[in-house]
Amino acid sequence: MKEIRMVDLQGQYERIKPEVDKGIQEVINTTTFINGPAVKKFQGNLENYLGVKHVIPCANGTDALQVSMMGLGLEPGDEVITVSFTFVATVEVIALLKLTPVLVDVYPDTFNMDLDALERAITPKTKAIVPVHLFGQSVDMEPLMEIAKKHNLYVIEDNCQAIGADYTFSDGSKAKTGTIGHVGTTSFFPSKNLGAYGDGGAIFTNDDELAKKIRSVVNHGMTVRYYHDDIGVNSRLDSIQAAILDVKLKHLDEYAEARNKAADYYNKAFADSPKLQTPVTADNTTHVYHQYTLVTKDMDRDGLLEHLQSRNIPCAIYYPVPMHLQKAYHDARYGEGDFPVTEDLSKRVISLPMHTELDEEQLKFIADAVLEFVNK
Repeated sequence: MKEIRMVDLQGQYERIKPEVDKGIQEVINTTTFINGPAVKKFQGNLENYLGVKHVIPCANGTDALQVSMMGLGLEPGDEVITVSFTFVATVEVIALLKLTPVLVDVYPDTFNMDLDALERAITPKTKAIVPVHLFGQSVDMEPLMEIAKKHNLYVIEDNCQAIGADYTFSDGSKAKTGTIGHVGTTSFFPSKNLGAYGDGGAIFTNDDELAKKIRSVVNHGMTVRYYHDDIGVNSRLDSIQAAILDVKLKHLDEYAEARNKAADYYNKAFADSPKLQTPVTADNTTHVYHQYTLVTKDMDRDGLLEHLQSRNIPCAIYYPVPMHLQKAYHDARYGEGDFPVTEDLSKRVISLPMHTELDEEQLKFIADAVLEFVNK
């Protein structure tokens, strides 16, 4: 059996090696390493794939969130609502810009933002909502956008884990996650579903004026060279990463199919176990399984983690400490017990290997190891 990896980038690379190597060599031959033709080509192809008017590449997913907030003109003291059950970057950028993070709980089945909690958290100071499409499926965006419209709020989608997922509206129309709010963001960190071989990110919007502003912000506040109309940052996607991403973009739907196939195997293997809650996919979204996350019941989650690691099966806990209990984000408004679903999940979730190269032998070995512990 092949070595089991949490994410098998080596195996994935071997399948697309000629295409990737050709793309990298073309960039080296042209020596246009920054904002070259490869970046523009990838940008256009990603716009077509997502069905969005503007893609603005940047240096990483964290920058994508920060630049989006800067582009929207959010000011210190403005409240931005997001979830406590997320990676730190979502909250980090709010704090960096001296905005006020307002946290809410999530649903226990999809792990995504609780919309009733969202509406309760809105105050006159609220200016934006950051829904996080966690683990690979969409937040329920139609009612969320209705709430945003009702209260005149911006929506910034954190789509770092769900690129390629489809959301279906009540009228049957569909849209890609990241293209529904006023602005969407993604990360091209290597382990993402669409991952580079280094850092990278992008911002999406259908708003022409906002796109113009964001393009200025990512480039030192310039629209004309050496004329700085905005306070900006230096956040660029380099040409080699763009060339790699353009190759992988062609395979993104195929990768989602492979991840769903692996998830189906896991789901069937664990279907009869009362101690395991398999991922729940909402009816109005597809799932691209950035992570395959189980919720353990009446068992020692950390013991399962150790058991799998003893079998050389990598696994992870996303996320062991909620944002409202992190030292860096301590806030007198929040304490232990304020977000019961998030706190419960942080003690019970475990994510298994999930990537495009998993084969049936590996999946069986992983599932058998999980059930060996669960059924002992």
